[in-house]
Amino acid sequence: MAALRQRKGGKVKESRQESKEPGVAGDITQKMTSDTWTWWTVAWVAFRGLVGVLLGLLTCVYMATLHENNLWFSNIKEVEREISFRTECGLYYSYYKQMLQAPSVQRGLLELLSDNYTESKRTVNLLQRMNIYQEVLLSILYKVLSIQAYLEPVYFYIYTVFALQAVYVIALYITSWLLSGSWLGGVLAAFWYILNRVDTTRVEFTISLRENWSLPFFALQVAAISWYLRPQLKPMQQKVALWQVFLATLCFCLTWQFNQFIILIQALVVFSLDCLNFIPAKQATLLHVVQGSSLLVVWVMQFFNPMILGSLALSFILGALIIKPFQRLRGAGVLPARLGTLLLRCLLVLCFTCAINYVTKKALRLRSDEHIYKFVKAKFGFGSTRDFDANLYLCEEAFGSLPLDTFGRLAGTLVLHPYLCGLCVSLGMVASAALNNLCGCKGFRSQKVRKDGDAVHVRPDVAYNVVHAVFFGILALSTMRMKYLWTGHMCAFAAYSVCSSELWELYLKVIRCHRKSKVRRIQNVVPVVLLAFLCYKFYPKMVGEISELREFYDPDTVELMTWISSKTPKKAVFAGSMQLLAGIKLCTGRVLTNHPHYEDQALRERTRQVYQIYARRSPEDVHRGLRAAGADYAVLEDSICHERRHRRGCRLRDLLDAANGHIMDGPGGNDPDLVPAPYPRFCEEIKKDSAAYARLFIRVFQNKTFHVYKLTKGKKSSKNNRVSSIDA
Repeated sequence: MAALRQRKGGKVKESRQESKEPGVAGDITQKMTSDTWTWWTVAWVAFRGLVGVLLGLLTCVYMATLHENNLWFSNIKEVEREISFRTECGLYYSYYKQMLQAPSVQRGLLELLSDNYTESKRTVNLLQRMNIYQEVLLSILYKVLSIQAYLEPVYFYIYTVFALQAVYVIALYITSWLLSGSWLGGVLAAFWYILNRVDTTRVEFTISLRENWSLPFFALQVAAISWYLRPQLKPMQQKVALWQVFLATLCFCLTWQFNQFIILIQALVVFSLDCLNFIPAKQATLLHVVQGSSLLVVWVMQFFNPMILGSLALSFILGALIIKPFQRLRGAGVLPARLGTLLLRCLLVLCFTCAINYVTKKALRLRSDEHIYKFVKAKFGFGSTRDFDANLYLCEEAFGSLPLDTFGRLAGTLVLHPYLCGLCVSLGMVASAALNNLCGCKGFRSQKVRKDGDAVHVRPDVAYNVVHAVFFGILALSTMRMKYLWTGHMCAFAAYSVCSSELWELYLKVIRCHRKSKVRRIQNVVPVVLLAFLCYKFYPKMVGEISELREFYDPDTVELMTWISSKTPKKAVFAGSMQLLAGIKLCTGRVLTNHPHYEDQALRERTRQVYQIYARRSPEDVHRGLRAAGADYAVLEDSICHERRHRRGCRLRDLLDAANGHIMDGPGGNDPDLVPAPYPRFCEEIKKDSAAYARLFIRVFQNKTFHVYKLTKGKKSSKNNRVSSIDA
């Protein structure tokens, strides 16, 4: 009887004890079914991964199409293409062009290591001063691949940058997929990134800007950290994830000069989670070591750039590692005692950070980044300043607070509402879990966000992304340029908020209609409905953007660059605004007095000296300053001399007047200690061709926008030598 099993219909089934054949067949069938399921799983995962790749490629093509349509890039002249690399973008691209024009890679590298063209009368190691390894690598690849017959150098450059946008979207796709457990979350994150491109990227019109190179690697790093912090990850998987974090962090730090400030904030995130026992002590230590190691490797690759050793990020990481043995929340004690211990540990890290940073900067005599601290101090109301460099940042819209209309645009694409909702709920759960940790409960490592008794469990990877969103959100609110670090991650986190079974389970528990089947249906139906709505609403708009055709048009700048290339010596030195000189370097290869890469004290002092052409100074003072900088020609721009873009007090001439102690022109108040300038404004007075100015400056070119003057040796010159046409 034991060998038989009675069925409901009265039939009997022979057991495997009576006949082995059916049992063997059953084993084979079961094995085949298991293999089929495994192959189906692999195929399904591959399909979802392919969707992420296709969405990345779609973004790449979309951005490239917009760039082409805005400039008609394929049909304009080479000089116009180069002029389209505005401000510092032109400076960075010029080194790619310089490497391609060099007779060999070795010769090109030597020219970068001992450059005499970027700053007159100075020899600069550009690989140390600037983050241009990407230009060097691309130029080498372009030569090695031997694709000159098929692809122009400029297209190889811009297509690479647009391809990095594909990497960016794929990284967001992976992050959202890891957090939510749903590939639809990744699709939603990619859609939101594309729809909010005005606030997530500016790659289409500032291609070679450093952030367009680095932010894709930053997104990859966040995805790798999210994977590394996932619970129940195998040791080998953790090692692979940690190496991915290191490589992504290294690439990020190597491609952007602001890396130290971003790494500092990220180190604060890891430190906070470690203090509150959200992540294991070993993982936090390894993440700090990876961050510090990446900075040190970049320090070596940039020929021991002292700014990296003197960065707050490296000082903070060292401080956090020094007090590591005392950092965990362990031992007995009531909540007030634990809070006191936590505050003491934070204070110790702060003290170690300040001490290490102070000693390092004193030992290295480092002053390259002091303008940033002056800017931060003035920005947050710790006293006003007349410092020219600090005010130059304060008056730039990109370094101001985040405009309110940003939230209107984000709300219009429906990304803001789920982001704020998910962030508030997740932040509340993190706060509750942190309180439990402070009260002495065990750290939380569960795979799901659930509520067991009074303890709220939060996954480490979710906790990291929540705190990451808060820290970088604060940074974006304070400084508009940094919003691109926040908005991309916002898309991934908002998608997690929509697709997370954990959050939907919590919502349904609140209204007492929780069922797992209902959670699964909602988790899949809501993102599909949202994606369908976004496609319906924004597809016509995207088609319209792609269909809109424009053309690059800047005849005055083209005329200026053509004249400089044909009518001035190749080693002539030009003085002017930082933005214009970057274009002159790219288009003509002439020597510059100053440029937009502002992370050098001596260069900042020279820039202030050159900018006196827009201040109220005597012609002798201006001439003396330009000559000291090695200038042969000075380019004056009417758009700066008669600037109306900024409000009073933020025009370049106002910043110079205040720094010189002179009363600003125009209606409005002035500080009581400012005095009237003894001389008229140089850029206005020089156009009158009076004897005092004509003796020192000869006008050799002018059009509606630019006036170029050649500096004399100070002797009286004849009016017959002054030329005001392009034939000079």
